[in-house]
Amino acid sequence: MSRISKKISWEIIKKSILPLIVLVLFIANYVIYRTRIYPLISEALKASLKKYIATAFIICAAFIIHRIVSAMLEWYRDNIAVKTTTTLDDELIPIARRTLKLIIWVVAFLVILPFYGVNISALITALGVSSLAIALAAQDTIANIIAGFLIMIDKPFTVKDKIKIPTGEIVEVLSIGVRRSRFLAEDKSIIIVPNLDLSKSKIVNYTYGEERKKA
Repeated sequence: MSRISKKISWEIIKKSILPLIVLVLFIANYVIYRTRIYPLISEALKASLKKYIATAFIICAAFIIHRIVSAMLEWYRDNIAVKTTTTLDDELIPIARRTLKLIIWVVAFLVILPFYGVNISALITALGVSSLAIALAAQDTIANIIAGFLIMIDKPFTVKDKIKIPTGEIVEVLSIGVRRSRFLAEDKSIIIVPNLDLSKSKIVNYTYGEERKKA
C-alpha cells in the first residue's frame, strides 16, 4: 500500500471510530433483542419496534458515511489543496462538505419517512420543484462557479501571472475564487471580476509570452 493510501486510510479510520463503536453497540443490542426479547413480545410490538430499529440503523449508516466523506475532504485539504497555486479548491472544500452532508442526511431522512407511513413521492416532487426554482434564481452564481472550474482546468492564467483583463487594465492575478477572481492593478488597486466575464472574453497573458521567449 502506498504512503498516500495509508494516510487516507488512517484519516478515515480516525473519523470513523466513534460511529463504528455506535454501530457495534447497536448490533450487539440488536442480537440481544432478537435472541432474548423478540420471542416474548406481541406481534404488534414487534412491528412497532421494527421501524425504530431500522431508523436507528439508517442513522448510524448515514453518520458513518458522513464521517468518511469528511475525512477524505480534510485529507485533500491538508495534503493536496495547500500545494496548489489556486485558492479555488480551498474555497470549494467547505462548500463541498456542507453540500455532501446535506445530501447524506436528506437521503437518510427520505429513506426513514416511509417507515412511519409517509408518502415521499409528493415530497420528492416538491423538492424537485424547489430545486429548480433555486437553480433558476441562482443561475448567475452557478454560471460563475462553473466558469471558475473551467479557468482552473484550462489555465488561461494562474496566480501571479501578468495579464490584460476584458476591461483593458494590465493586472497581476492575486487569486481565482469560486465566483470571482481578484487582480492587482498597476495603481495598486484591487479589481474583482466575475469568472463568467473572464471565461467569455479575450485574455492576454504576458507571463506566458515571456516564458515562451525564454524557452
